[in-house]
Amino acid sequence: MSNSEPMEVRPSEAERIAYAYRLAAQGNAWAALVRAIEDALRDLAAAERRLQQQERVISRGYVRARLGRR
Repeated sequence: MSNSEPMEVRPSEAERIAYAYRLAAQGNAWAALVRAIEDALRDLAAAERRLQQQERVISRGYVRARLGRR
């Protein structure tokens, strides 16, 4: 590639997401940031709930397995 050819710059995934939030917030960067954080916290809470549910299921499985050995 020579110096005269323009280099293609692709935005990162984070940049594309930030741009989408800013568009949704009609250009208001603060509102976009707050909404992105709210969504991230909501997703984190949902992931934590799923993990807790999986841990309960696994714990019940261990209890059942131990009871079956007696």
